[in-house]
Amino acid sequence: MYEGKLVFSQLMSDIPRYEFNKCVDKYRGNHKVRSFSCWDQFLCLAFAQLTYRESLRDIVTCLNAMQSKLYHMGFRAAISRSTLADANEKRDWRIYAEFAQILIAIARDLYRDDPFILDLDETVYALDSSTIDLCLSLFPWASFRKKKAAVKMHTLLDLQGNIPVFIKITDGKVHDVNILDDLIPEPGAFYGMDRAYLDFLRLYRFHQHGAFFISRTKSNFKYQRLYSAPIDKTSGLRCDQTIRLTTYYPAKAYPDKLRRIKFFDVTKNKHLTFLSNNFILPALTITQLFKSRWQIELFFKWIKQHLRIKTFYGTSENAVKTQIWSAICVYLIVAIVKKRLNLDMTLYTFLQILSVSVFEKVHILQLLTETDYKKTKPYIDNQLNLFDL
Repeated sequence: MYEGKLVFSQLMSDIPRYEFNKCVDKYRGNHKVRSFSCWDQFLCLAFAQLTYRESLRDIVTCLNAMQSKLYHMGFRAAISRSTLADANEKRDWRIYAEFAQILIAIARDLYRDDPFILDLDETVYALDSSTIDLCLSLFPWASFRKKKAAVKMHTLLDLQGNIPVFIKITDGKVHDVNILDDLIPEPGAFYGMDRAYLDFLRLYRFHQHGAFFISRTKSNFKYQRLYSAPIDKTSGLRCDQTIRLTTYYPAKAYPDKLRRIKFFDVTKNKHLTFLSNNFILPALTITQLFKSRWQIELFFKWIKQHLRIKTFYGTSENAVKTQIWSAICVYLIVAIVKKRLNLDMTLYTFLQILSVSVFEKVHILQLLTETDYKKTKPYIDNQLNLFDL
């Protein structure tokens, strides 16, 4: 009989507690705090994410119902709704944002050798944003439209393991292209992005740093063809051109040459035109790299469906950002544990099993071995099947 830790405690034991405490000390999270520490707050939020709690009352009621197990889960203070609400309102959200960066570094190292759809040594990123709608009367700080509030989660996803390496949470009015100013281009890396990020001055900075971008062109795109490379039209390619911008301001912002690739997608019966600063990879590989960018759409869909980031436990900006960052931390912790245990299951399945087992005193490996998860029918949504962390 297993006499060790609860499942929840086993999961939290994979967290580098020393690094978490460093983040807390940096932002003075426990300053003048008598009992309910930042660690207790994080455990409450992690429990809420893992077990799909919908409100503060829901969190507190469920935890206090298991009073005899709270100490063994890591809690060192009494839990009340007002205390947790105050912590979410006042404890600096940057504690959890900075701790997420530590978990990102661990996760990227673990997933470094995972197979990718293309045989490339370079890192491939996907850049996009997702809008989370809010009620304007409850979240007046999150300006978006006249009668609507929202926050945007701008994300740079490492496609080698689907690990988010950069996240910035802003109000809904911030345009996507502004996030390019916050990114530090990685030499040799590929950045797949949609047309919202087509700003030639900002993209030229990526080019100067030796990074490669792949994007779609806009309808009013003006250029001069310098020469064309031979192509195989049976592959779907229609042209592979070296071009130069002709419109005054874009040409001034990006004075160098660009590569224009046109591709016909048979499945959608649609012509797609791509723009890149990479002249080395085959044209078909460029189109495949852009297609892999769809993984970030699946990432957004996954976390919105399986983590609590659409309904919030508080209405202040600090409370909202704290909840989103804690959700990202839980996503990373589950991904880290799954990889360390070398589990042959999707992240969705792992999360579902954990959601009903956090109070169990059984080893995680034994729990998953005894669970007949492989005989259950797969998730029907074809898009989510692609996301098989």
